[in-house]
Parts: sequence; C-alpha cells; structure tokens
Amino acid sequence: MKTLIFFFAAMLAMSQAVAGPGAHGPNGEHLDAPAASTGAALPRIETFTEAFELVGQLSGGELSIMIDRYETNEPVLNGVLEVQYKNLKVKASFHADMGDYAVDDPALLAALSKPGAHPLLFTFVAGEESDLLEGTLQVVEAAEGLDHDHPHSSWWPWLLAAVAAAVLAVAVFVVRRRQRKGAGA
Repeated sequence: MKTLIFFFAAMLAMSQAVAGPGAHGPNGEHLDAPAASTGAALPRIETFTEAFELVGQLSGGELSIMIDRYETNEPVLNGVLEVQYKNLKVKASFHADMGDYAVDDPALLAALSKPGAHPLLFTFVAGEESDLLEGTLQVVEAAEGLDHDHPHSSWWPWLLAAVAAAVLAVAVFVVRRRQRKGAGA
C-alpha cells in the first residue's frame, strides 16, 4: 500500500515538473496562457469584404499580407495593394515566390511597431476589380507579448522528473526486497 501511495505522489510531482506554469507547447505557445491569447504573439490583422479576405502579420522587418477571394479562398496574386496608416501611404510589393504582398517601408513599420491599436486602410486592385478593406492591427507591449518572466531552458523539469523516477525505482526495489525477505522467512 505504501508503494502505491509513493507511486502516485511521485507521478504527481513529475506532472507538475513537466507541465508547470510557463510550460510551452511544440510551437512555443504558452500552455498556461488564457484562452483569449492562445494565438500567435505576433501582431496580426484580419479583415474581409464581400469580394476579398485579407490576413496580415507584422514580423521579420515587414508587414506580410495574404489576400484571397472571400467565397473560394483562392489566392489573388499579382494585384496592386496600398496600405494607409494615418498620413502614411505605402505601396506593397508582391512576392511571387510566397504569394504575399509585403510592406517594408521603414516609416510605416516604425509607426506600426509601437504598442496600441493601429487602424489600417487597404486599397486593393486586381484586374478589373477593386476594393477597400479596413482593419486594426493590435500590437501589445513587449513585456506582455514577447518577453517572458521565466527561463526558456527546458532541462530543469526533465531533471526533476528523472530524480523523481529514480527515487520511485529505488523505493519499489526496497519494498519488493523487504517483501521477498519476509516471504522467505
């Protein structure tokens, strides 16, 4: 009976070590984060009209934007896209290899990188079609979204789990040895 209690105590200790607060999933997401922030930590914008759907992400020194047809999700390639934020208006370049539109204007990126809500207006022209899409890019402060208050090294939970497993193995060995000695007497 003592072995069983010790086993469950060791398993409880190991589960806390492996998935304790601050644990990360396979893609780096926080496993203890609230449900509202389980998405990507990078600033993202999504908007649509009856004709087009736009998804953009601010990362890697650019605002990368994908546009597809709203009804079919078919990518709309080789269009002309302009992005406007306050008094800044920039034409996006199309990357044929990635199928996205990218803005790398330093002034616009500097303005969009500041924490807060950034309302954007997109003017899109594809052949004979054109549309205006509006959306808001939310940028959180680095302390809230990108910095962490815990280390990313993952060796200590595994070390703690290994120690707990070793203690459990020794305890099981000792208990079984005592049981055998008691049965043989």
